[in-house]
Amino acid sequence: MTTGLTGRVAVVTGAAQGLGAEFAIALANAGAAVVVGDIAPTAKTCETIRSNGGKAVGMPLDVTSSSSVQAFVDRAISEFGQLDILINNAAISGAIKLGAFWEVTSEDWDRVMTVNVRGTFECIKAAIPPMKSRGYGKIVNLSSGTAIKGSPGQPHYVASKGAIISLTRAAARELGEFGIRVNALAPGLTMSQRMKENPSWSSKMIASNIATRAIKREAVPADLLGAMLFLASPASDFVTGQTLSVDGGSAMN
Repeated sequence: MTTGLTGRVAVVTGAAQGLGAEFAIALANAGAAVVVGDIAPTAKTCETIRSNGGKAVGMPLDVTSSSSVQAFVDRAISEFGQLDILINNAAISGAIKLGAFWEVTSEDWDRVMTVNVRGTFECIKAAIPPMKSRGYGKIVNLSSGTAIKGSPGQPHYVASKGAIISLTRAAARELGEFGIRVNALAPGLTMSQRMKENPSWSSKMIASNIATRAIKREAVPADLLGAMLFLASPASDFVTGQTLSVDGGSAMN
């Protein structure tokens, strides 16, 4: 079974930069046509894909707005005729300031849960009709190793990523009969550009995180691409409802 994606159409949320951009580029390099969405400009990601000979279009996307999400999915259909793959990457993560449980405000909690959880729900909901009509689809949601380990300092983020695991299971149960597979990736601390720029993540904290891994080095976005492509490809057609940890062996299931 191949991990090639020639003839497939993928949409990637939160893909203007960082991990989402890496996902979009990898999907295009594997042969998929890609629609790139983000609240930030997506031109750079699209230009990179096109310069490599791939197909990509970009557009503004607010995952908390059902109309924005619907327009995003509609764009994939109008540009490329179908929708096969949804990568739910958009989230508030790298910009979160670590702090004590009691320092998280109600507003912080609501914002993180709205973007990270309801945003994922909105995108899955919009992707169901075109995938259902084809009898096939791959949905990959981004959870986090923090949800498995119960990491301190960001309870709203950890809770949101735990909800993604449960949402993945619920969607997989309900959508399997339509040929739609739903899985999640749970990365460990991954040093994207935004994470590097976040003063909350000191070198001491990063070293402490690395020490929990069986493979003792920093994780970078490229470490996640193989697992993502596996879950997006026909190679995983009999896999659904699963959460795959990609963290160098920090959390072992």
